[in-house]
Amino acid sequence: MKNFLLVFSLISITFASAQNLKQELPIDSNIKKDVLPNGLTYYLYSTDVTEDVASYYIIQNVGSVLENDDQQGLAHFLEHMAFNGTEHFEGKGILNTLEKEGIVFGRDINAYTSFDETVYNINNIPTTPELIDTGLQILHDWSNYLLLTDEEIDAERGVIKEEWRTRQSGGLRLFQQSLGVKYGNSKYAKRMPIGLMDIVENFEYETLRNFYHDWYRTDLQAIAIVGDIDIDEMEQKVIAKFSAIPPVENPIERYIVVIDDNDELQYIMVRDPEVSTASVRFGIRHAVSNNKNTVAYLNENLHNSIIRSIFSERFSEIVQQPDSPFINVYAGMRGHSRAHNEFQLNVFPKEGMQKEAFKLAMVEINRAVRHGFTNSEINRAKIKLIKSYENEIAKLDDRRHAEIIQVMQSNYLDNEPIMDKQKEFKIIEQLVKNIDQKSLLNRLNEIYTVKNRTLIVTGVEGQNNLTEGQAKNIISTTENDSSLQPYEEDNSSKSLMTGIALKAGKITKTETHPGLGFTTYTLINGIKVHYQFVDKDKNTVDLLGYSDGGESLIADEDLPSAQMVSSIVSSSGINEFSANELSKVLAGKTARVSIRISDIIESFSGSSTTEDVETMLQLLNLHFTKPRFDKKAFDVAIQNLENNLIARSQNLSYKMNDSIITTLYGYNHPKRRLFNKEYIDDINFDKIQKLYKSRFENASDFEFIIVGDVSEEILKPLIEQYLGSIPTTPEKEKWKDNTVEWTTDNIDKDIYLPMEDPKASVRIAYKNEMPYTIKDELLMDALGSILQLRYTESLREEEGGTYGAGVRGSLSREPRSIAYLSVSFDCNPDMAEKLTSIVHNEILKIKNGNIKQNDLDKVLANFLKERQESKSSNNYEISAIRTWVRDGYNRNAPENFENIVNSITQKDIQEITSKLLDNYKSYEVIFKPELTDQ
Repeated sequence: MKNFLLVFSLISITFASAQNLKQELPIDSNIKKDVLPNGLTYYLYSTDVTEDVASYYIIQNVGSVLENDDQQGLAHFLEHMAFNGTEHFEGKGILNTLEKEGIVFGRDINAYTSFDETVYNINNIPTTPELIDTGLQILHDWSNYLLLTDEEIDAERGVIKEEWRTRQSGGLRLFQQSLGVKYGNSKYAKRMPIGLMDIVENFEYETLRNFYHDWYRTDLQAIAIVGDIDIDEMEQKVIAKFSAIPPVENPIERYIVVIDDNDELQYIMVRDPEVSTASVRFGIRHAVSNNKNTVAYLNENLHNSIIRSIFSERFSEIVQQPDSPFINVYAGMRGHSRAHNEFQLNVFPKEGMQKEAFKLAMVEINRAVRHGFTNSEINRAKIKLIKSYENEIAKLDDRRHAEIIQVMQSNYLDNEPIMDKQKEFKIIEQLVKNIDQKSLLNRLNEIYTVKNRTLIVTGVEGQNNLTEGQAKNIISTTENDSSLQPYEEDNSSKSLMTGIALKAGKITKTETHPGLGFTTYTLINGIKVHYQFVDKDKNTVDLLGYSDGGESLIADEDLPSAQMVSSIVSSSGINEFSANELSKVLAGKTARVSIRISDIIESFSGSSTTEDVETMLQLLNLHFTKPRFDKKAFDVAIQNLENNLIARSQNLSYKMNDSIITTLYGYNHPKRRLFNKEYIDDINFDKIQKLYKSRFENASDFEFIIVGDVSEEILKPLIEQYLGSIPTTPEKEKWKDNTVEWTTDNIDKDIYLPMEDPKASVRIAYKNEMPYTIKDELLMDALGSILQLRYTESLREEEGGTYGAGVRGSLSREPRSIAYLSVSFDCNPDMAEKLTSIVHNEILKIKNGNIKQNDLDKVLANFLKERQESKSSNNYEISAIRTWVRDGYNRNAPENFENIVNSITQKDIQEITSKLLDNYKSYEVIFKPELTDQ
């Protein structure tokens, strides 16, 4: 009878589970979704994560894959044209309207085009009645009312050509070579979103307008609005505003490109002269699920996640061994295209070890396919998975706008479910209980199939590159290797503080700071902790610790070793645990601590959930009392540096950076060394340990700041136990001013480099010493922002000469008060001199008082807007406390920000520019294509 009941019970559980997998997933009712009669979909969500602002998106189910042969690049071209004239915003009307409110093009206002979609966004618009209407009007015009005038089309051709020029790189050219294999010679392989420049430069106006009419239509559009809004009111506005947009009659079918199956492995080797390191990318393509709204789909994704987590752990363990043939490996399911997902095995070999690296990676994949995973691995992965969902639930009300809109976008474009997270989590808890060795092995064998395989090898000239025959032989050999044994690991369980005896130290002094709302605790050993309860970031606690000194107190010959300290400490683990063992000890914990040595300070940074604050403080304690230095980790780090050196050797960006260093500081300056073989040879394991001890030995020389969602009652005994117990000394250090001067005060140089795609890269900087004031720091920032607007207008829009210039103005406080203005951009080599002249002339215009009040108003509005928005994070409070403690003023006081910003005039900008240009130092370096014999 007992056996019968047991069998009946098992049958019932199996039957119930089968039924559960067919259930519909719970939908998040807080996200309002509906479809207008004209086919336009809308999503609305109310959140005050950032108060008094909202973000507006329009999601076009249209990308480059829909282009005809004579339209290649026009989906992306349309994206640009949306900012160049609409029915209610002619010319640059959208940008001008929004920038007056402090909204910045490229950061708050942007768009992107991919193979299958084009998405436009305006982030963090104030929710005044007028600006709500403005946001809706912009989405309305983007939907159906682009002007597409001849003049604006022609003006944008040059901008897009320069975007193409800027984005060209060795990595991108490799991707283009691989498209045929990656996408099975489907239409994807012939539709890079940037398009063909011959078409971009020469298409007929009507060709663009026809593409626009065919594809920008309400049945292929969704708008998403997230922010501090009333959903009912916003819905009525949406209905009133968008219902009148007419649907397109007899619309062209929006087809989905489905890639044909391939029975045989599709192989390609790609190369580029500017890429000098290899990679091996093995893929198995799968069709996406037809029904994503059931528990079965969620269960499949959970299995995929656990498989990915365990593979990551296994490969990480191998990577940490000096004899590993690869630097890194990724294995797991990823998105591929609209109709497909892909199991990917991406292998990054050490130099000359492509064959060995691919073989070992395939051995580990097939070990898992044959034998599955161990129970201890599965349990750790489950704990991590559950913890990640718990953290997500705790921060549900703190999700940023972009995170919520991504959910809406995935729903609209890919039919991903919009799940009620709390109900989803209850389902996940039940599903995870049933995930075991058998179910994971079954899922692995569903993923690892013989059809639809691809292999893309990035080869390197002069190396023994992995051939198609070698790859097929490795795959066949490992798949048929009956000698593969199951994975084994040490299952011993220890706690993080194993072997550590603590003697807690009491808080001896407590000071409150009403102006900022934080409290300072002084411990018996002299350590100071500045604490503030802040729940802006729910379930998050952040840590900062800093001490004067940094690299300024380190001998020149030791700087290469100093610059590797943080990396070696991170990869060595802590206490008696290696990095791999530490990962296992911390499974299910969300806590981290890292170190850094910069120019004049050394610092700790850390974060945790509320529940894991103790773990974070334990890690901090161990960094002082039980740091670990692993010679194997050091050897691996040196190997990685050597591989990185190889990777940099032909990379154009690194060549430019090295050229800037030698131009400004000369060759082999002891404080500004090039990253080369001699630099690596000077890194010493013993020195790293000594340098760590010299910088991080004395905890009482640090100021610690802890801010976040943890109460005083919980935190105080923890800091007494884990910080109060650290041995300290009374010594205090002070940084030194080791500012390095340029070789000459004014540098003007053209540098010629070999380039696969010719371009000029312009680097300009002005600097000058001047006394530090808060106002002058803001003025230098404002000068950079004004010039950013000017260069967008002159260099990009008027000249069509660059995709965009990067501009930054700053005034440093320490170690020396220096004003600095930098400008950089890529362009057509033939236009470099002209555009460079414009850069300098715009600066001189400002010095001479030619400042547009409209530009200044935009910049100051942005300063005020960004400051207000930044107050919604822990980082703001940490910065405010640090400023008070280190610099001695209250950054929250109006006289230290708002009053200054509101008082800034054109004359102030003119005067700071004049100060900058008074006996200034500068450099102008233009990189140009190496001249070749005709």
